[in-house]
Parts: sequence; structure tokens; C-alpha cells
Amino acid sequence: MGAVVVGYVPKPEGEAAVAQGIAEAKLRGATLIVVNSHRGGREFDDQASARSESDLSALETMLKDSGLEYDVRQLVRGLEPAEDLIGIAEDSGADLIVIGLRRRTPVGKLILGSNAQRILLDAPCPVLAVKVG
Repeated sequence: MGAVVVGYVPKPEGEAAVAQGIAEAKLRGATLIVVNSHRGGREFDDQASARSESDLSALETMLKDSGLEYDVRQLVRGLEPAEDLIGIAEDSGADLIVIGLRRRTPVGKLILGSNAQRILLDAPCPVLAVKVG
């Protein structure tokens, strides 16, 4: 059985990625690995940690309802989210990585988010980028 790795942030683009990841994992008969990666540091204080736990609790409910075999990994270890997603995809032999993209201004479209760009260029497997709406 393969794996589908999903990059999750508690925003609309993260929700879209998880929804598509669930669909892809069902289609492929794969395990779903949802990764919520934070760099840590001063911004990730007790309040941010509690908020993250609450967000992951809601996510856990959605994943249980999917009927899939899944694993949720919250990582706070100083790495960029792209590094965590690529590493987990390599370690799990993932069939697919799913990431969410947010809408950007015309100027912002010239520069894709650095994490998204790195994942698209360095992933060991196909990457599916989904947008909200």
C-alpha cells in the first residue's frame, strides 16, 4: 500500500489540500499522512501551540470520518515545511504529495511561495497543488 502525503495548515488552502488528499488516498487505496510543520522559535509560543492542538483536533475528526488509514504528524523542529514534507515523502515512499495554494496578486504570481516552489521542484514523487474554491 502506498502513501499520500498532505501539507496541512489551518487555513482554507490547507483544508482544500486535506480534502483532495482524502480523495486521492481513497482512489489509490493508500495511507494518508497529514503533515503540519512549524519552524518553531519565538512565534510558536504556548498560545500558538494550544491553537495548533485545537486545529489538529478538528482535523482528526474529519480524518476519522473518511474511513482511511491515516497518520497526523505535527512537527516543530526548526525545518522549513518543504523540508519536512519532502523528507516524509521520501521516507514513506509516497505516491503523491498534495499541497494547497492561496490566491496571489499578479505580482505575487511571479514568485510562487518558496515552500510550494521547493516542493514542486524537489519532491521525490508527483505533486498535486490545489487551490481554494
